[in-house]
Amino acid sequence: MALLVGTSGWQYKDWRGVLYPPDVPVRRWLEEYAAHFATVEINNAFYRLPSRETFASWGERVPPDFTVAVKASRYLTHIKRLKDPEEPVHRLMSHAAGLGARLGPVLLQLPPNLRCDAALLDACLAGFPSGTRVAVEPRHDSWWTPAVREVLESRGAALCWADVLSRPVTPLWRTADWGYVRFHQGRAHPWPRYGRQALETWLDRVATTWPADADVYAYFNNDPGGAAVRDAVAFGRTAQRAGLTPTRVPAPGSLVGR
Repeated sequence: MALLVGTSGWQYKDWRGVLYPPDVPVRRWLEEYAAHFATVEINNAFYRLPSRETFASWGERVPPDFTVAVKASRYLTHIKRLKDPEEPVHRLMSHAAGLGARLGPVLLQLPPNLRCDAALLDACLAGFPSGTRVAVEPRHDSWWTPAVREVLESRGAALCWADVLSRPVTPLWRTADWGYVRFHQGRAHPWPRYGRQALETWLDRVATTWPADADVYAYFNNDPGGAAVRDAVAFGRTAQRAGLTPTRVPAPGSLVGR
C-alpha cells in the first residue's frame, strides 16, 4: 500500500521551533517541509485560489516524488454550492495544472448546511477531467444514502474519511480504488493531539479496507501547536511498525521542539 502521510498546509507560525528551525526563513518553509514529508494538502486554495503561476512555483520548489492535494475553492463548494460547476471546476483545474506531475487529488469539502443532492454531486464530479482523483467530504448526515455511495463509486471518487475527536464522522465506505483520510481533532493531551490507540485504530481501518497496491492519502488538519506534525510522524512510524510502507516522515528525534 502506498500510504501518503502529510499535513493540511505548511504555513503555520507556531510550527517554528517544531518542524522549522528558528533560523529558517518563512520563504523557505515549503522546501523544509518537503525535506521531511512527501505530500501536503494545500488548504489555503479554499479561501483564495492561487494563480497557475503560484502552483507552478510550488511544484518547482519540491522534489520530483512530492504529491500535492488541493482543497477546492469555496467558490465552487460554498458559494455556488456545487451548482453550475463547469466554470469553477475548469478554473480550479487549469490553475492547479501548474503543479504538473506533482498534482494529486482534489478535495471537495461540502458546507455543513448543504443537504444531500446526489444528482447535484454527480453533475459536479462529471465536470472534472477524466483521470482526476476527487475526494468528497460531506458534512451533513443526509448524505449517507445508497444513492450518494453509488454516485461516488460510478465516478471513481473517494469518500473522504473524516475524524473528529478520534472517531469517524463519516461512514467508512470504500468508493474508489484509492482512499483519502482527514484528521481534524484528536482527544489526547496536549490538545488537539491524537493518542496512540486512535492512530493504531485508524491504521487498521485503512489497512483492512484497501489492498496492498492502493494509494491512500492521510492528512492531519489539527495544526495548532504543531500537533499535526507530531501526529503525522506518529502515524507514519506506526504504519512502519505494522509492516506498511508510508511516505517519508521526520525521523525520530528530528523535530526541533521534541
